[in-house]
Amino acid sequence: MWIGVDDTDSVRGGCTTYLARLILERLTTEGYDIIGYPRLVRLNPNIPWKTRGNGAIALQVGRGRGTPFPIATFPGRTLSAFPFLQADLEYSEYQNAHALVNELVSTHAFFDDKKTNPGVVLLGTPPDGRWYQQTVQSVVSLDRIHRELITSGALFTPYKNGRGLIGATAAIAWMPHDSTYELISYRQRSRWGTPRLVDAESVKAMDQAVPSTFDNYDYKHDTPRIAPHSPCPILFGIRGENPQDVITAQGLVQSEDAESWVVFHSNQGTDDHIVKKAVKDIGIFESVMIAGRVAKTPRTIHGGHVVFAVEDSSGLIACAAYEPTKEFRNVIRELRCGDEVVVYGGLRDEPRTVNLEKIQIVRLVEVREKEENPVCPQCGKHMKSRGRGQGYQCIVCGCVSDAARFRMIERTINTGWYEVPVCVRRHLSKPLKRMAQQVVVTGTG
Repeated sequence: MWIGVDDTDSVRGGCTTYLARLILERLTTEGYDIIGYPRLVRLNPNIPWKTRGNGAIALQVGRGRGTPFPIATFPGRTLSAFPFLQADLEYSEYQNAHALVNELVSTHAFFDDKKTNPGVVLLGTPPDGRWYQQTVQSVVSLDRIHRELITSGALFTPYKNGRGLIGATAAIAWMPHDSTYELISYRQRSRWGTPRLVDAESVKAMDQAVPSTFDNYDYKHDTPRIAPHSPCPILFGIRGENPQDVITAQGLVQSEDAESWVVFHSNQGTDDHIVKKAVKDIGIFESVMIAGRVAKTPRTIHGGHVVFAVEDSSGLIACAAYEPTKEFRNVIRELRCGDEVVVYGGLRDEPRTVNLEKIQIVRLVEVREKEENPVCPQCGKHMKSRGRGQGYQCIVCGCVSDAARFRMIERTINTGWYEVPVCVRRHLSKPLKRMAQQVVVTGTG
């Protein structure tokens, strides 16, 4: 049996992963076995009605087999999961689990937030993977998911408008082709809403000691990035390539005493939200990869945002590096018309702009600057321009020439990959550290 939950948190607090922590504790106390790691699945980051991180959770329960392995610690005990499913549950056990999960959602979800619309889904087998793909890359209607759940015989509960059913179903439908792990450490309840105590130097040391982890520290801005700033129950989260390393890493972080921790299997840092598109085919709320040429020279507008345009054979679209991307904007400012690039980012509807997450500079054009007009070979005087593209003419003797004197301008950026700083990186965006690419430089200025 698979259980999926989504849309329980709020900007004022709460956390769907903390609800997963409560579900894990409650179900195992009731005698259910956990199969594999629980899931933290991020959905389309461009959806305007998302609550906060737009992350859904899912877990598989049943009768397990194989050698158990630790996935969580709660006060007084360590929780282990089984690697394989030996037997599924009776229908009465499905119903009991459904009731237990609904009890926890009813108690802990932030129902007074107008954007919070929880959904609980229980399925015997995962639905087709296309439900996940569509939910992370585009917009899925609630009516479609509702019909799918009825057809598949799911047990499900919508709260308020029930939009959380979409993410809950997608989290169950996720079939990883690339994945990461995140250990999330939770605060003592008495400290919720108070400033977090996480030692920055220990985060930096952990980042360097466990290189398979990522996005722990923003060295450019000298700040740790594992702790949120919201009043949610999370103390910190450590992301990495394998589960054992994130467990090791959390032991290196000096912080206030944690209440518990859980290791999640996740689609974070995978670029699963990105779709390769021609300009003419880009749709609203999509995150895209566009290969093309710089068509309009970057310029800085009010607010410090840097905008330019990219074109391919199908059309032209504006791209932007917004002010929060800091030094990444310096790279964008150095682009010139004709440079070949691949841009990654989410489409902003108004103004219609690709909000950049990273860029690959494939080829840089030569940039020349005119030093002086040509000199007349007969009179020795500088010729005058005859108009754009029409060459030069001596105003004394009428001699003409096209040969102005130019000098090459040295480009201050290189071909290669550039990404936004850790401090503004989206959950789903694949960091260059994971892309096995040679990065010559990561920013200028």
